[in-house]
Amino acid sequence: MSPTKAKLTPPEVARLWGIATEKVLAWIRSGELRAVNAATTLGGRPRYLIDVDDLAAFERSRATTVTPPTKPAKRRGDVPKYV
Repeated sequence: MSPTKAKLTPPEVARLWGIATEKVLAWIRSGELRAVNAATTLGGRPRYLIDVDDLAAFERSRATTVTPPTKPAKRRGDVPKYV
C-alpha cells in the first residue's frame, strides 16, 4: 500500500483547496463530485469518502483554459496621432 491515503473526507478536501466544507458537500450532493457513503447506517448521517482518482477527475472536468487577450481590430479611419 502506498504511504498516501487513497480516500479523503470532505473536510480534508476543503482544507486542501482552501474552501468551505459545505462547498465540497454541495458538489457531492449535486453529483458533480463522486463520493462513497461509508456510514454504518444508511438512514443516518452520511460519512462521505472521496477517492483521489475521483477528485482528480473532478479537477480535470472543472479546469479552465486561459485564452490570451486579442488586440482590438484596427478601424479603417484610425490614424495614429503624433504629438
